[in-house]
Amino acid sequence: MHNSLWDTRTTSYTGCAAQVFFLLFFISAEFYLLTIMSYDRYVSICKPLHYGTLLGSRACAHMAAAAWASAFLNALMHTANTFSLPLCHGNALGQFFCEMPQILKLSCSHSNLRELGLLAVSVCLVLGCFVFIVFSYVQIFRAVLRIPSEQGRHKAFSTCLPHLAVVSLFISTGFFAYLKPPSISSPSLDLSLSILYSVLPPALNPLIYSLRNQELKAAVWRLMTGCFQEH
Repeated sequence: MHNSLWDTRTTSYTGCAAQVFFLLFFISAEFYLLTIMSYDRYVSICKPLHYGTLLGSRACAHMAAAAWASAFLNALMHTANTFSLPLCHGNALGQFFCEMPQILKLSCSHSNLRELGLLAVSVCLVLGCFVFIVFSYVQIFRAVLRIPSEQGRHKAFSTCLPHLAVVSLFISTGFFAYLKPPSISSPSLDLSLSILYSVLPPALNPLIYSLRNQELKAAVWRLMTGCFQEH
């Protein structure tokens, strides 16, 4: 936003490090929270009588704190390691913001071993969350298909499918952006993938989750009709 307003294409070293940290922090937190939300849907559909016990206010606070703390540690380790590497290939990034893969392209190739180790740990965590989400939805779909009424099945599916759509978009684009082979990398592809995983899922969240609230939909409708009447 600063670069757009002041018509500049440069950023400071500290600003670049801050961008990498906050990008990793919020992406990690988003994924951990999406994992928690899959558990929320699993309990609400498969164990509705135990919902208040398993997902009380204390349990929700603990899970949210764990998600934010894990995201903070993950972002801190990757940012500290990335910016401890010497940059051997200039300081021009082929991206509209500071992104870890683009910075690693500027570093010496033999200096990436530590980052590969950290990346392996992160991939294991992501795969663990992914397996948990898949297991949760397998149980959810099995429970939904046993619901006798079509209206009940539709209501259960409408609760889960928006969350599943965001998870699928987030995981597929993020994995491809960070783990794609270097041979198929190109500036336009990197730019498109970065927009997909960093901009689109957060932008869709209000539409997918908040607009399911009847009061909010009524307020948006009143706002829109009021604007049309004024014009």
